[in-house]
Parts: sequence; C-alpha cells; structure tokens
Amino acid sequence: MTSTSLPRRSVLLGAAGGGLATFAITGRAAAQTITLNGASQFNDEHAFTRCIAKFEELVKQYYGKPINFILHKNSSLGLEKQYFEYMAQGRAVDYGIVSPAHMSTFSRAAPFIDAPFLFRDLAHWNRVLEQDMLKPIGDEVAKRARVMLIGYAGGGVRNVFASRPAGNLEALRNMKIRVQGAPIWSRTFTAAGMSPTVIAYNEIYNAIQNGVIEAGENEAAGVEQMRFYEVAPHLALTEHAITIRPLCFSAGTFARLPKDLQDAIMRAGPEAAAYGRQIESTEDGQKIAALEKGGKLKRIPFTDRAALQEKVTPVLTTYAREIDAEGIMSRIAGATA
Repeated sequence: MTSTSLPRRSVLLGAAGGGLATFAITGRAAAQTITLNGASQFNDEHAFTRCIAKFEELVKQYYGKPINFILHKNSSLGLEKQYFEYMAQGRAVDYGIVSPAHMSTFSRAAPFIDAPFLFRDLAHWNRVLEQDMLKPIGDEVAKRARVMLIGYAGGGVRNVFASRPAGNLEALRNMKIRVQGAPIWSRTFTAAGMSPTVIAYNEIYNAIQNGVIEAGENEAAGVEQMRFYEVAPHLALTEHAITIRPLCFSAGTFARLPKDLQDAIMRAGPEAAAYGRQIESTEDGQKIAALEKGGKLKRIPFTDRAALQEKVTPVLTTYAREIDAEGIMSRIAGATA
C-alpha cells in the first residue's frame, strides 16, 4: 500500500477490507513516503517473523529513501491463507511468508514443492534452492495469482507430534492426524496408513485436547510457538518433510512502486530468504533438544523411515503426473552439488 502527498495536505489511508492501520502524511518533505503492510502468524521470535523483519531491513538499506513498514504479527490479520488472498487482490497485505499449500487455487504444482518425502535431506534441499529449480512454479504463481515469490525461506524438518508414542508404521496405523489442505498431504498420509484430516492451524491445539485428532505434524518452531507439546508431547522423528516457505509480495502493489524501490525489493527478497533458511535449519534441532531437556516433550526414534518412504513414493509420483509436475520432480530428484 502506498501513499503520496501534496504540500500542506494531509492524507489518511486505511486498508481495504476494513480495520487495518492508518497513517497520515503531511508536508512537502514527506510527499513521497511509502508505507507497506506485512503479516505474520507468529511473534517476534519465530523464524518467519525474523525473516520478514530482515527483508524490511534490507529494503530500507538498498532503497536509501524514507519508507515505512508495518508488520502485523501474531495472526492479527488472520492466517497465511488470508494473507495470500489479500496479496492476490492487491489489498491489506503487501508481503509475507506463505505455505505453498495455500497457492493451489492458482497453481496445482505449487504445493508439490513442499510435499512430504520430496527432499532426501537438508543438503539436497539446499541444492534445489541454490540452483533455482523452483522458478517455473514462481512464474506460474506470479502470472495466475498476481503474487510474486521473491525468495524461499523455510528449512524446518517436519515431524509428527502426537498424544501417544508412535515409533513405527504399526503405531501410526489409523492415527487421526491434522494435515495441510493441499491434496498431496492427505494422500501421502493415507498411504502411510494414517487417518488425515484438514483442520485450521489455530484449531489444532484444541482439537488434540478434545480428542478430535491425536496428532499433527510440524517443524520445531511451530511446535514451540503453538505449545503443541502440552497436548501432544510425543515427537515421532519421521522427518517426512523439509519446509519451503516462499517470501511473497503482491504484484499489484509492486507495479505501483518506483523502479528503485522495485529493485531494492528484488535484491532483498532472496537475501532475506537465505537468512531465514539459515536460522530455521540451524535452530530446528536446538529447539527440539531444549524442549526435551525441559521435560516438555519426548523424541521418539522412528524405525520404519525407509518403509514409510516406500509406501508414499508411488503416491508422490502419481500426483506429480496428475499436476504436470513430473519434470520438476525429476529435476529435484536429480539435483546434485
């Protein structure tokens, strides 16, 4: 969202959709001040929020002119699904980090880049990002959704947190687990023998507490932030996914910005995302170890990882074919240093 002002005029703008922060600009010196609104589901300590804050810092540095950023934290503007919709509409939210699962309406292949069992390990995951293999997905999302993927954060290893121990495939059988909304998640977890269901992220805690589900799956930062360990203290080390979380920017907003600010944004995006990857991948294991040391959760070694991979691979291959992502899957599988 941008604003300019004529001399001696006062301009007051609010975000479309109601209730967003307003700001006033007066005087000739502030005539070209621009304000951009960001959103995060999490608090200041979360890796995603820190990545977004780094993006703001770098844009200011590279732009070199006055600019205002307003970052709405702690889900004050809803959840990532809403952020993406706002950015696509060019209103309320200009930038934020969004799970690829929420992009499926515009790109069937987008959720695939965050699919379970797609990456062998962190080294493989890093090679894929460094070689810009996700560019075709970013181009499609930008064209169809009018949302630009200006960098790729993430790096958290996702495991299953549950109300009971689950160290092998038999223990996972029929376990009621919350998964993300993209179809590939339900299909792969069904293939693993579990009973997946889609529930809003902010409802997981209560759903486990009330016995609606038994488990969820997330990286360390999410388990810590949402205190899932209080209702599901058993962490099965399935290591079924390594997150990719695009740093997004509204194409509608971007088109209205001056060229030098556009350049600063495009330079800052990849750098901020790399920072986000570094802190999340580094802190992931540290957070889990700290939670276990504090008696808040217990890590459960998962002994059937290879068998689990074998069960879901055919589903992953079929899904890639259905959404015309075979080429991307092949390039990711073959990524080398």
